[in-house]
Amino acid sequence: MKISVKLLLAAGAALSLAACATTREGASAPRIEQVATFDGAMPTGVTVAPNGRIFVNFPQWGDNAPFTVAELVDGKAVPYPDAATNRPDPADPAGHFISVQSVVADGADRLWVLDTAAPKFSQPRASGAKLVAIDLATNRVVKTIVLPPSVVLPTTYLNDVRFDLRQGAEGVAYISDSSNDGVGGIIVVDIASGRAIRRLSNHATTNPEPGFTPVVDGAVLMNRPADGPATPVTIASDAIALSADGSLLYYGPLSGRTLHAVPTAMLRDPAVSEEALGRAVRSLGRKGASDGIAEDDKDRVFAGDYENNAIRVLDQGRWTTVVSDPRISWPDTLSIGTDGYLYFTANQLHRQPGFHGGRDLRRKPYELLRIKVGAAPVLLRSR
Repeated sequence: MKISVKLLLAAGAALSLAACATTREGASAPRIEQVATFDGAMPTGVTVAPNGRIFVNFPQWGDNAPFTVAELVDGKAVPYPDAATNRPDPADPAGHFISVQSVVADGADRLWVLDTAAPKFSQPRASGAKLVAIDLATNRVVKTIVLPPSVVLPTTYLNDVRFDLRQGAEGVAYISDSSNDGVGGIIVVDIASGRAIRRLSNHATTNPEPGFTPVVDGAVLMNRPADGPATPVTIASDAIALSADGSLLYYGPLSGRTLHAVPTAMLRDPAVSEEALGRAVRSLGRKGASDGIAEDDKDRVFAGDYENNAIRVLDQGRWTTVVSDPRISWPDTLSIGTDGYLYFTANQLHRQPGFHGGRDLRRKPYELLRIKVGAAPVLLRSR
């Protein structure tokens, strides 16, 4: 089955949205190009593989997505690696996708799939929360790492992931837990053994910022169910990225505006106490309220700013706005391609029924956009 999507990758067909794009600093904004539109389920994640293939995912939040991972092929979102893998099987939760939140291509020609196993933000299903690697040469699953209850708590929501393939025998993965009713944290996974540890769990920097009140589309964003009182949006550690040399992990809660950094060597070392790890965390300033962030090979960090329909960048210690445009309606996931573009989904997440008393204010299509940033992705390949 295919989801209707319009793909506009050819240079001559790219739609320029520069007329209404601005930067806060008054500099010339990069041209915004529309890469694809989605008329079905709402996408969250996007990744651009080094060979240019584009993958997206559709979490099972209530849109009844017919599949949860897809590749954009000939103008269509096609289930990837196949329809069968995208079909949940209660008898084999590890062998099938349940509700995927993030897809990330690594430097070893693989697509990694982060399965929350938590449709509609339910408690993760037993043996379903996992990392799955797909060989992009064969389009076959080559590794599945089921994450244990010691790191996947009943309140855990696996959100995003980054890889450093130089560490250990096969590399290490760093995963953010963006729980919306529990505690945040970072999960560190040894890819070779599958062993996982939970770090900075319930730390002030992985939890929502106290008193955070987001304003989106001119209104305070709150949980507003159809049959209950309004409550604050409290989503923990969400955005995650690595420095160009892999020495720092960048992260921050969705319910917050600050970017934090922690040494990855300390994260990986279980002998480092939580107290010592917490003391090593550093603030990198106010980036704006972000869902996703992305790193580049120039050691810059790009961040979505969902309150201001913007993309921001941290460059040499200073945050600036790259572009602000009404089309950037909730920049969710960011991914840098080898073509020098920053790709990002604009999925109107804040207009979902759960924030508006049961009324769905989203206006399809959802969009995949890109801007030229003149950089390459961080691919920490094994030597």
